[in-house]
Amino acid sequence: MASVLNISAYLFTRIDDPSVLREVLLARAEERALKGTVLIAEEGVNMFLAGTADAVRGFVDELRADPRFVELTTKESWSDDQPFRKMLVKVKREIIRMDRPTIRPEAGRAPAVDPKTLHRWLEQGHDDAGREVVMLDTRNAFEVDHGTFAGALDWRIEKFTEFPDAATRHRADLEGKTVVSFCTGGIRCEKAAIHLREEGVDALQLDGGILGYFEHVGGDHFDGDCFVFDERRTVDARLAPST
Repeated sequence: MASVLNISAYLFTRIDDPSVLREVLLARAEERALKGTVLIAEEGVNMFLAGTADAVRGFVDELRADPRFVELTTKESWSDDQPFRKMLVKVKREIIRMDRPTIRPEAGRAPAVDPKTLHRWLEQGHDDAGREVVMLDTRNAFEVDHGTFAGALDWRIEKFTEFPDAATRHRADLEGKTVVSFCTGGIRCEKAAIHLREEGVDALQLDGGILGYFEHVGGDHFDGDCFVFDERRTVDARLAPST
């Protein structure tokens, strides 16, 4: 049985002291012999961690004891080997760079659709109001090439900062439809959905991203594997390293 627990997690929440928090989280992670990456910004945290189950879950439990992070949720998967080489905790301007300062998810999320509801919509070919559902991949082109939802829009962006301009160019493709933005774990599609709604598009975010969909639904309507940013490279619909 695989012994290394891998988690991805993010939360948009106000952090007034990113540099102070960095030192705290680095010390906690090193004490538990964890490896991975934690990004901290005034808008929140984004993390990918791996280690023993007790160590990883203990780190998360201690973080949730802070009122700022009580709503943090994680997506878990397992591997035989440690997929990270070191432990990095970095302070950034944004936990996912979009270069749109007015997009502030910590002030209010865009509406989300849960994986099971999305699966039902995809099965029936429309949402509950009878509207066409358009899946919009907000990831970079090289990630999409490993796998995506069947029929999803792919704007071939090279970095997430290109997304707003791409949305402007392709806005006509989205009008009058229910747009579901998705990404690996939810962080990019959360900002993307807010931006789209500000532009007048009826956009939802896929709660938990592709990894959350795999966890609750499996691989139905998804072609290929999901790229992840560690040495596993991709995971399949069972959240296991792809073979």
